[in-house]
Amino acid sequence: MSDLLRAKLPDGSVKELPAGSTAGDVAAAIGPGLAKAAVAAVVDGETVDLVRPLEGEVELRILTERDPDALPVLRHSAAHVLATAVRTLRPGAGIGFGPAIDEGFYYDFEVEKPFTPEELERFQSEMERVVAEDQPFRRRRVTKEEARELFADDALKLERLEEFGADEVITVYENGPFLDLCRGPHVPSTGRLSNFTLLSTAGAYWRGDERRQMLQRIYGTAFFKEKDLQEHLERLEEAKKRDHRLLGKQLDLYSTDARVGPGLVLWHPKGATVRMEIENFERELILRHGYELVYTPHVVSERLFEISGHLENFAENMFGAMDVEGGRYRPKPMNCPGHIAIYQAHQHSYRDLPIRMAEFGTVYRYERSGVLHGMLRVRGFTQDDAHVFCTRGQVSDEIVRLLDLVHEMLTTFGYPYTVELATKPEKALGSDEDWDDAEAMLADTLRARGVPYEVDEGGGAFYGPKLDFKLIDAIGRKWQGPTVQLDFNLPERFGLEFVGEDNERHRPLMLHRVLVGSMERFVGGLVEHYAGAFPVWLAPEQVRVLPISEQWEESARSLVADLKGAGIRAALHGRDTLSARIRDAELHKVPYMAVVGEREAQAGTVAVRRRGAGRKQVIMDRPEFREQILEEIRSRALDPEFQRNEEG
Repeated sequence: MSDLLRAKLPDGSVKELPAGSTAGDVAAAIGPGLAKAAVAAVVDGETVDLVRPLEGEVELRILTERDPDALPVLRHSAAHVLATAVRTLRPGAGIGFGPAIDEGFYYDFEVEKPFTPEELERFQSEMERVVAEDQPFRRRRVTKEEARELFADDALKLERLEEFGADEVITVYENGPFLDLCRGPHVPSTGRLSNFTLLSTAGAYWRGDERRQMLQRIYGTAFFKEKDLQEHLERLEEAKKRDHRLLGKQLDLYSTDARVGPGLVLWHPKGATVRMEIENFERELILRHGYELVYTPHVVSERLFEISGHLENFAENMFGAMDVEGGRYRPKPMNCPGHIAIYQAHQHSYRDLPIRMAEFGTVYRYERSGVLHGMLRVRGFTQDDAHVFCTRGQVSDEIVRLLDLVHEMLTTFGYPYTVELATKPEKALGSDEDWDDAEAMLADTLRARGVPYEVDEGGGAFYGPKLDFKLIDAIGRKWQGPTVQLDFNLPERFGLEFVGEDNERHRPLMLHRVLVGSMERFVGGLVEHYAGAFPVWLAPEQVRVLPISEQWEESARSLVADLKGAGIRAALHGRDTLSARIRDAELHKVPYMAVVGEREAQAGTVAVRRRGAGRKQVIMDRPEFREQILEEIRSRALDPEFQRNEEG
């Protein structure tokens, strides 16, 4: 064993220290400023504590609060401090897991009674006390037998402990009197946690299994800087105002009903109008891009899913089978096997390819009740699903076409986006060679196109790698959007063929793609993106005509008829006071209010109020007003107020 630690730094230089030195020692050797600022380190690609002993040759990068990789370490440490506080104030609480997550952290506890808001305040105060004591986080390796003794009274930890393999390293962390079975890493001491807050509680099944006991989960968040914490809390407040479940009810877009079943959305007329406009736009778009429309049944023979591999790899997410005349049938969780069956209805030549099939196909997946969430997580949903059957040589061109298609789709709704390349998961069909080829095809096309992307290791579908497009909404949150998946496996499993130029039979490849994904999730996301204020082309009610008094109602009705005749969704509201009707139109986020009084009735004009413009109104000739709205509809223009926010 070498008696030296050779740490290669990001700039290529090497620091030599005695074996057993830590990343903290390396930081100190570089300079006292870095040693003070250091939070953790990345050693050979693994994030570790500053106190982890190191030896041999390693690649090492010191993390400070300026590095995004440091934030999960801070948040995991905050979860540990939360558990410290809960164990102090509720000594009998069973402790589960406490990971960092995208927006903060959580910790799961087994308690007899749910936590109250008052208890969260006490936990917060106790966490502040632990932070003030600046307790060091100490890491210690233990044997499984030692861990069993340390956690003899912690059933949840003992269960996790038994899952460790014989060769796995088992570590515990302690700060003050608190001890936790934990992989780490953590910040050097609790005093580094100066900007954190607890947010909420919720029920959560142990290990995410609804057959197990219900635990109580506490959510919180932490940042290095007070400014970042305050900005995050402001975003959370804004997100509450945009919650699609509240706005969906306020705008009368959709509902659910226990008699229908959880996770099954009932689209009301206004919500259906929004969906119809999106589908009409996308239908026009994909036909222009060379797709053909198909339809497949909602319930199909289970045999299709045996061939496709869904029963082998996806059964826990499928609804159960039903017996029909001796055969077993299931609601479809995917549309791809049906499209494959259409492809196989005819023999194909290389001259036929690529074949592009598209369907607004409703599918059904069994989501656990604990994760159902309004329109965003449901059990029945409509995918704008499409499959491209092509030769290997056509793949790059088809992906380029899909990149153009995705860009046109998303920019129409005002979404910036990022791209991730999701690679082979642990549970996957096909050979490593096919996966390597497929991943290389996607990556090469992105690079050739100049599209920046990140790699999501292990995030691919079981049958192939994919491109995930993440939408960025008006308040900076990321949403799952379009996906493009390259599939070697289903063509092989179903024995797909085409006749090549050599008159021999060849195997096509498949590209799976969705542009909005789930129509339910996309509309729910749009509600939050626009805060319910849909642009004119999507708005269920585009113009609300308001006669000042009953005597001008005939003129107002004439305006409504003219607008409707041009294809504009207009409605007359003639009851209550004018101010009450204006407030109601604002509450329902109608893009235009058209006020008709004596002057307007006599001159053939209209006093126009635009949503978001306050009391400002403009007198317009009625034909001019009509043409302005029609142009906004034709161009699918974003709302001016929304555009200003996006540009700002």
